[in-house]
Amino acid sequence: MAAPAKKAPAKGGAKKGKPGSQLWKLYEVQGDKLVRKNRFSPKSPGDFMANHSDRFVCGKTKYTEYKKK
Repeated sequence: MAAPAKKAPAKGGAKKGKPGSQLWKLYEVQGDKLVRKNRFSPKSPGDFMANHSDRFVCGKTKYTEYKKK
């Protein structure tokens, strides 16, 4: 029985991982209070809506509100 062939090393050096969580960007400290920057989804309480240039979107329920021009 022959030994399995070795894989060639990946080009470009070390494998890059996923970026870390940046949940800290969604909050702001004002005095002794913690203030949320983004709005919450009306269909899924407790989940933030993503703030895009022309709309707000809930990633969990796909609920979308378009911004007025």
